[in-house]
Amino acid sequence: MSSTALPSPRCNHAPAPAAPGPLGLAVLLSGGFITIFDLFVVNVAIPNMQATLSASFAQINFIIVAYELAYGVLLIAGSRLGDRHGRRRLFMLGMAGFALTSALCGLAPSADALIAARVLQGAAAAMLFPQVYALIRVSYDGHARRRAFGLLGMTLGLAAIAGQVLGGWIVHADLFGLGWRTIFLVNVPLGLIAWRLARHIPESRNASGAAMDWPGSALVGLGLGLLLLALIEGPARHWPAWTWAAGVASLALLAWFAQLQRRAAAAGRMPLVDMALLAQPRFAAGCLLVTLVFSTASAMFLCYALLLQTGLGVDALTAGAVFAPASVGFVAGSMAAPRLVARFGTHAITLAALLYGGATAALMWQVDAAGAALAPWSLVPALVWLGAAQGAVNTPLVNLALGLVQDRHAGMAAGVVATLQQVGAALGVSAAGMLFSGALDTYADAAAGERYARAFASAMQFNVAAIAVSVLLLGWLGRRR
Repeated sequence: MSSTALPSPRCNHAPAPAAPGPLGLAVLLSGGFITIFDLFVVNVAIPNMQATLSASFAQINFIIVAYELAYGVLLIAGSRLGDRHGRRRLFMLGMAGFALTSALCGLAPSADALIAARVLQGAAAAMLFPQVYALIRVSYDGHARRRAFGLLGMTLGLAAIAGQVLGGWIVHADLFGLGWRTIFLVNVPLGLIAWRLARHIPESRNASGAAMDWPGSALVGLGLGLLLLALIEGPARHWPAWTWAAGVASLALLAWFAQLQRRAAAAGRMPLVDMALLAQPRFAAGCLLVTLVFSTASAMFLCYALLLQTGLGVDALTAGAVFAPASVGFVAGSMAAPRLVARFGTHAITLAALLYGGATAALMWQVDAAGAALAPWSLVPALVWLGAAQGAVNTPLVNLALGLVQDRHAGMAAGVVATLQQVGAALGVSAAGMLFSGALDTYADAAAGERYARAFASAMQFNVAAIAVSVLLLGWLGRRR
C-alpha cells in the first residue's frame, strides 16, 4: 500500500477557481482511484499473465516496475505541466491517455508489448494524478479542503483494497474468456466517462510556474531504467557483461543528471530536483527512509501472489480474499497513526516500523516452516498485523520527511518524496525479485509449493533488511529532532 505526496501548487499569482460541485469532486476522486487501483490490481493477475503470455520472471518484474518507474519519474513533470497549461486540461489529457494506454495493455499480444504499454500507462498516470491533488488544494479552503482530502485518502485506501479483492474476482471470473486482460480493459469505459464529465471541474492554472526540465527528466528516467534493467536481467541471464555495462551507464547518467540540476540552480532556473536540498543530512536520511519503506510493499505483493497462485495453486479470488484483511488492517493503522504521532512523536513511527519488521519476519518464518503444507488462510493473522503496522508507518512517514525542510522548500521536497515512493517500489521489486528467482533455481528439484515457499522466504529477507535500516534511520532522526 502506498500514499503519494505531491508538490503544493504555487498559485499566488492566480485567483482561486470556483470549487467543483459534487459531480466534479467525484470525477477528481475517480482519477485518484483509477491510478492507485492499477498500482495494485496487477499483482493478483501476475500468475495468469505469466501463464498466458509465457512470460519469464524478469518480464513479470518489468510489467510491475515499468508502470511504477514511469509514474514516479514523471510526477513532477505532470505537476508543472498542469500549473502552466491548465490543471483540468492535463487531467482530461491524462484520463484520456490512461484509457487509451489501458486498452493497449489489455490488447497486448506479448509480454514485451505489455511492458511497453505499461510504461505509457504510467506516464499517463503521472499526468493525471497530480491534477487531482492540485485542484483540490487550490479549489477548497478550510473545512471543505480537509473534507475533500479526507475523501481522497479514503478513496485511495479503497483503491488499494479493490485492487486485491475486486481484481482477484475479475481474474477469477474470466469475463468473456479474457482473463487478466479485463483488469485493464475495464479502465477504458470508466476513463472515457470521467474524461467526458471533467467539464464539471473548473479550470485552474498558474502560468508563472516553473518550466519543465525535459532533459533532466530524460536523464533520470534513462538512468533509473538502465539500473533496473541490470538488476532484473542480471540474475536471470547470469550477469553477462552488458548488464554490468548497463549498471555503470546508469550511474554515469544519474551523476550527469545531478550535475545538470546544480547548474540549473546556479543559473537561477528551477531545477527538477534541488541537489542542495538533498545535501541536507536530515532530509537525505528522510528520502532514504521513504525509499526503503516504500520498496517493501510492491515486493511483498508480487511474492505473495506468486506464492499462493503459482506455488500453492490458489485461484486469484481466494488470494485476494486472504489478503483483504491486511488491507483493512492498513486502513485501521493509517487512521490511528496521526493521533499516535501527535502524542508520541517519531517514537510512534519507530515502534510501528519495528512491528512492521516483526510482522514481515513472522510471515517469512511461517511460510518457510510450513513449505508446501502451508494453508493460505493461516496467513491472515500475520497479514493483518503486517497491514496495520505498515499503515501506521506509511501514513506519517511522508509528513515526517517533509517536516525536515524549511517551508519555502516544501513544494520541491514533496515532489522528490513522491517520486522516491514509486522509484523505491520499483527498486524493491527488482531486489526481492533477484532473491526470489535465485531461490527458485536453488530448489529447482523440489515440488512447486516447496519451491515457492522457499523463494518467498528468501525474498522477504530484503524486506526485513530494508525495514531494519529504516528503524535505525528513524532512531537517528528522532535524536536529531
